[in-house]
Amino acid sequence: MTPGTVILLHSPLTSASAWGSLPAELGAYDVVVPEVADDDRPPYAGRYVARAALEIAAAQVEPPVVLVAHGDAGPLLPPIGAAQRAAHRLVGGYVFLDAVLPGPGTAHRDESGGDVPDGVTVRVRDADFFAEERPMAQDWPDAPCGYLLTSERYQDQARQARMRGWPVAEHLSGHFAAVGDPQGTANALSALMSSL
Repeated sequence: MTPGTVILLHSPLTSASAWGSLPAELGAYDVVVPEVADDDRPPYAGRYVARAALEIAAAQVEPPVVLVAHGDAGPLLPPIGAAQRAAHRLVGGYVFLDAVLPGPGTAHRDESGGDVPDGVTVRVRDADFFAEERPMAQDWPDAPCGYLLTSERYQDQARQARMRGWPVAEHLSGHFAAVGDPQGTANALSALMSSL
């Protein structure tokens, strides 16, 4: 499918800096990169979803939108998609880029993977953040989904995506592939979106 707008959602454990120059490399698309920084108290997930929805609305995006999540933003894609539907914006697809899949549980992953590139902000979170239950996905997915694997640490998530019948692409250039290899990541992401 051809998206009207690609929306890049950073992990709650990082900032929009984790996308590096990937937005510029996706020049063939309209790209929106919400910056969520005010999800600093409970309910963390609810605040992230609300801020992302406000920034998407303010950007006056052209549908259909493709929501792309990195890392721990993955479990938040269903409620963010629901917010788009509530605003009468068509969601054309969901892409998990080295991201955790939606589902029950509270486990968050260490976004650093021991190797954070210069310029990427890693947010310090307290115990309450890590204990919060992630939102459950209901009536989801409502649009095609795909998975872009960029590091070995997320092989289990990519395997689950394959089991769900989703297209899975690999571009193994590290968890922060958007920073380390933005052009290659843009090419892999573009190819995956076209297969949705």
